[in-house]
Amino acid sequence: MTALLKLSPVFVMAGLMLSGMDILLAAPIAFVCACCAAMITERCTFDELLNAALDNLKNFLLVFLILEAAYAVAECFMATGVAAAIINIALSLGLTAKFVAVAGFLVTSLLSVATGTSWGTFAACAPIFLWLNHIVGGSTMLTIGAIAGGSCFGDNIGLISDTTVVSCGMQNVRIVDRMRTQTAWAALCLMLSVAAFYTAGVLMKLPDTEGSAAAAIQQIPQSVWDVLAQKRPAAVTLLRQVQSGVPFYMVLPLLIVLVLAVRGTNTLICLGAGILSSGVMGLAAGTVAGTGEFLKLVRDGASAAGSWTIAMMLWVGAFGGVMRRMNAFDPIASAIVKMVGKVRQLLFCNALLCLAGNAALADEMAQIVTISPIIRDMTEKAVVGSEKDMYRLALRNATYAGAMGVLGSQLIPWHCYMGFFTGIAASVYPLAAGTVTVSSIISHNYFAMIAVGSILFFTWTGLDRYIPYFAVPEEPEVRLRRSAAVGAAG
Repeated sequence: MTALLKLSPVFVMAGLMLSGMDILLAAPIAFVCACCAAMITERCTFDELLNAALDNLKNFLLVFLILEAAYAVAECFMATGVAAAIINIALSLGLTAKFVAVAGFLVTSLLSVATGTSWGTFAACAPIFLWLNHIVGGSTMLTIGAIAGGSCFGDNIGLISDTTVVSCGMQNVRIVDRMRTQTAWAALCLMLSVAAFYTAGVLMKLPDTEGSAAAAIQQIPQSVWDVLAQKRPAAVTLLRQVQSGVPFYMVLPLLIVLVLAVRGTNTLICLGAGILSSGVMGLAAGTVAGTGEFLKLVRDGASAAGSWTIAMMLWVGAFGGVMRRMNAFDPIASAIVKMVGKVRQLLFCNALLCLAGNAALADEMAQIVTISPIIRDMTEKAVVGSEKDMYRLALRNATYAGAMGVLGSQLIPWHCYMGFFTGIAASVYPLAAGTVTVSSIISHNYFAMIAVGSILFFTWTGLDRYIPYFAVPEEPEVRLRRSAAVGAAG
């Protein structure tokens, strides 16, 4: 009974999220419930619980700074022409029906890395590729599945993605380290997905008619522009820049950020370099009117982070601190450890727990902030290993939380992602209204299938050791702590 009472705040948060309540409201309510549970079960005073919450929030300070910078970079890349340059370079050659889905997948993958937003990338690229697909006679469902998958590629691996930042912060690992460890795996999934989308186009016997982005944008009706202006204003700016054209050198800010990240440069320096270079090149290209306008972009981006994400994380961090104070997740850890025989099997359970949490909460960020403390505590208390090896396990847990959140959402019919994708697709391409369904998008999202399936497969079989930097330590480097109560070991 005591264990259930300690876990009841998690059930409260899950219930509130499933009822449609925003996590910014659900988290403080869950925090109050956690305090009540701790006072009853642990006889804690409120001051003790407040100190536990504040101690946990100390781990989030760097995450908050990174989030502010990440949102500023995303705003700058969308407005200065970096994103438009990526699209125009990719579409500089005419595309046929067989290649529309492949091009859409690759462009959205690059764009989502550059902007760190899957929703923004989908909203910006759906009008281009759906109307381009219409011109060349391609498959609408295949194209939607491709741009949905590509939009989530960078949201999982991108340096400036909020889900990447938060999942790393919850595991207390460096973002550049996580990016480095999962790059080879992500690249493998990317290549396999390209082959899958192209093969599907060939098997569908799609025609070889060519089309261009300019022609596709010209066919977009005014009603679609109105919808985008209301739902994703930044997408309108991006489309106008694609239509008018921007210098190809505007891709350099993205390359600078990626090169610095691969070299292991501090994340804040990477993001700062992206902001500065996009501003300088935007002024040179004429996409930014002046220094004042550019500084306003930076301010707007940073304020967007503080308006919701950081406020949400403050409450979630406080909630996590109280839950850890009363060792609320020890029963879950003990039950799972009793079922597994190896550390790798424990990691596999962590991945499944993240996927199940995402399905239950129907929101990737809610899953990350709810399940991450559970798998972190479970791993730290159940596994014995060196500091270096434990850090590698934490990196994998961060990848599970992010990948099962963002990519797993693509395979969950009732997830909020799917509602957004179907709504935007039907709005920007009215010809598909009534025919664009969640099941059709899922069935053609080969990237999500490959990514989620492969990480589970590689974890269970141990074949991840053949992927550069992606392997996790195994016995005897690490071992399960064989005690009767996992919590006692902490």
